[in-house]
Amino acid sequence: MKHEKILLVDDEQGILDIIELLLQKEGYHYIHKAMTGQDALRCVQTATYDLIVLDVMLPDMDGFQLCGQIRQYTKAPVLFVTARSSDLDKLTGLGIGGDDYITKPFNPLEVVARIQAQLRRQSIYKEMLNTEPSTLDYGFLQIFKDEGRVVIQNEDVHLTAKEFELLIFLCSRPNRIFTASQLQEHVWKTDYLGDDKTVVMHISKLRRKVEADPKQPKMIVNIRGIGYKFVPPDRSGRKG
Repeated sequence: MKHEKILLVDDEQGILDIIELLLQKEGYHYIHKAMTGQDALRCVQTATYDLIVLDVMLPDMDGFQLCGQIRQYTKAPVLFVTARSSDLDKLTGLGIGGDDYITKPFNPLEVVARIQAQLRRQSIYKEMLNTEPSTLDYGFLQIFKDEGRVVIQNEDVHLTAKEFELLIFLCSRPNRIFTASQLQEHVWKTDYLGDDKTVVMHISKLRRKVEADPKQPKMIVNIRGIGYKFVPPDRSGRKG
């Protein structure tokens, strides 16, 4: 029996039941279900989950809005399941803190396969963290991997799960340039399909949270036509 805890959030009982049944057949038995945003929020406030499947169109609140609130309590992967299939909806979902996005109608077996893929990536990611220093200290910028915390000038900075992973990946390899395709493969663990939007959007959001002047970044630097690199600041301020 597998020990990962999964939260399923959808207002359609049939969808919850079929995904739960298929997960149980794969050995997952720690499964909680919620049919409203408020119920889901109460779940993440009182329990720890390894993955959350989240419907966007809930009866009491927008799933994107709910994801933002969930991120205050957990960095567990969030897989959006929704009938909203536009590129804007997908970018919104990924930008707000989602890790995957699947549209209705869907094959329940595909949802289960994506759940398993996300859990495998989390397991690999945790193993990587255990082999690297648990704290990255650049003076005014500190990253506490085990706690999931980023501190700038003694103040906690809230990052989404993917922003946190992206920052750790770059900061653990200072002054090394990575292309968008390399970041896509290493941080998102997906094949590069020629679309830089996801990487560019996350870099932009990360800069707004960690740079003194996001329009003139000193740490997360773009090498035009090549890629991105992390330039360690000096010990006293936000200078490269």
